[in-house]
Amino acid sequence: MTVPRPPASRTRDFRTPMIMFRGSGFALYGRSRALPATLAALAGTALAAAVAAYWLRGLPDAGQDAREPVVLLAPLLAAAALGTGLHTPSEELDRTGVRRWWPRRLLHVLALTALASAALAAAVPGDPDQYGAPAMVRNVLGATGVTAAAATVLGARLSWLPMTVCTGAIRFLGATGADGGAPGWIWPLHAGPGPAAWVAAGAVFAAGAVLFAACGARRESL
Repeated sequence: MTVPRPPASRTRDFRTPMIMFRGSGFALYGRSRALPATLAALAGTALAAAVAAYWLRGLPDAGQDAREPVVLLAPLLAAAALGTGLHTPSEELDRTGVRRWWPRRLLHVLALTALASAALAAAVPGDPDQYGAPAMVRNVLGATGVTAAAATVLGARLSWLPMTVCTGAIRFLGATGADGGAPGWIWPLHAGPGPAAWVAAGAVFAAGAVLFAACGARRESL
């Protein structure tokens, strides 16, 4: 007597969804963190920065600090876009996961920071000592570090607020870094690639990235 074999279609129906789920893991992660919207916002910010920098340099009375507003505002917008994507939509599921989440969080911050730095640096070509690419990259690093730390403490929705208040306060107080003799703690306003400003911004970025990678964004109620 021949024992009937189970239909082969049952095995295929069981394994195919699992294979599809594994293959779309990165896509699911990107959608859950609003990665497409973040990339679109970064692209729009870089385009707007390039247009604004070109227009400001072309003004009849444009000085050496003509691109200062761009170097100040563009990193703030980029960091705000990045910060809103640092939220965790399913904190309970993340905690029960087998794999640790801190490498993914760290890679998320590093990859988007590198992308934003490259895109915004290309928006301000020319003299690197007068609010050029080095100052733009430095400000992106510092703003992202503050935003990542704020996402851990305040939540992703308000992560843009501390860096915005800090930059506005420094600018309102009349501090300037155009002469190269300003202290490093006002790194957003340094015009050139000064070492003190780079050390301050780099330390802020490292601290914020590590804090977010270790703790994640603060849970927020809907």
